[in-house]
Amino acid sequence: MHTLSKLFLAALSLTTLVGAHHQSRAHSRHRRTAVPRQSTNKTYKIQDLYQGEDFINNWDFFTGSDPTSGNVNYQSKSNAQSKGLAYVNDCDNSTVLAVDSTSTVAAGGNRDSVRITSQKSYNGGLFVIDASNMPVGCSTWPSFWTVGPNWPSAGEIDIIEGVNDQATNQMTLHSGTGQGCTIGKSNSSTDQFTGQVLGTNCYSTQTADAGCGVEDTDTRSFGYGFNNAQGGVFALLWDNSSGMSMWHFARADIPADLTAQMPNPSTWSTPAGFWSAQSCDISANFYDHQMVIDTTICGNWAAGAYSSSGCPGTCSDMVANATNYVDAKWVINYVAVYQ
Repeated sequence: MHTLSKLFLAALSLTTLVGAHHQSRAHSRHRRTAVPRQSTNKTYKIQDLYQGEDFINNWDFFTGSDPTSGNVNYQSKSNAQSKGLAYVNDCDNSTVLAVDSTSTVAAGGNRDSVRITSQKSYNGGLFVIDASNMPVGCSTWPSFWTVGPNWPSAGEIDIIEGVNDQATNQMTLHSGTGQGCTIGKSNSSTDQFTGQVLGTNCYSTQTADAGCGVEDTDTRSFGYGFNNAQGGVFALLWDNSSGMSMWHFARADIPADLTAQMPNPSTWSTPAGFWSAQSCDISANFYDHQMVIDTTICGNWAAGAYSSSGCPGTCSDMVANATNYVDAKWVINYVAVYQ
């Protein structure tokens, strides 16, 4: 989410009309030595479960200016609640985090939105988010990510991220130390992960921060496709000894052991993305991470990719269209952290 160079990648290739992608497929043709993915046969135990009011009371509401230069005013807890932008649905205990869709805002102005950060920090584990809806619409930039202190020194892990009418999810690692961190995929290493490599060097700076991204191939992993499939689950397995693995499961495909809160990822299908510890010093590059859920508008990436996304007019003009944001909301069933 802290990415500025996504704007550069956005200009490289936009491959579909509905969900024009922002990275060049050429990156996926980089040839590297295949490294078998190692997954420990382990049943994880739940450490923290966030549901309902937990997001309101145990996460902090960010109220500063958007670091990605988005057209948003991030709201405090009290303001978000009073404006109906953060609330719990009494019918199913889901948590809604929304962009304002009723106020009059001038073109190029700032629209109210929500960004929350977990109060606890983590140095590994299995991170799971179950959502039935994610923000959609031209100009939107929703994300679920983790980040350490003093960006980019302690790294960033983007689990869910995309812009405008993007059709599939993008997962990205950003490292910020001198310790190497790369991702590679050869044509023969399909057992590692199913996604398409967008960039192989995870090292990021304030002026060159594209990171090492992987694009999911499942159109149910982002945007309208995700919502039309009744949402689903995303999981990050952060294992300092083996690497980072990320999965997306559509609602109908969620593993039974995850539903039972006794997950064993070694029994799951091939992940969408995998970053091996053999090519990335995980513990040196990623530590003390807090989880973040937010939705920004326009900003460096969504605005930069807007003209090639199939969206009408300009991103700046879209900010003024309140009805565009009626479905720009997270509906979260839970976030869980297992160890």
